[in-house]
Amino acid sequence: MKKSYGIEVDCANCANKMEQAAKETEGVKDCTVNFMALKMNVEFEDGADEKTVMKAVLKNCKKVEDDCEIFL
Repeated sequence: MKKSYGIEVDCANCANKMEQAAKETEGVKDCTVNFMALKMNVEFEDGADEKTVMKAVLKNCKKVEDDCEIFL
């Protein structure tokens, strides 16, 4: 399953850090972040619980960029 989320981030480098952190989160098959559109597109692994995975994604993104936001 794929889903798109609005994000808030200050710079393209920070967006890249968010993308990498999301990709390393368990339950995420793939992730792309579009800084210009302020969008995060997430593809979930089969059987993954979207809400649980996205809470973990947000937590991991906050570790690398503490003032970022993902609008769940």
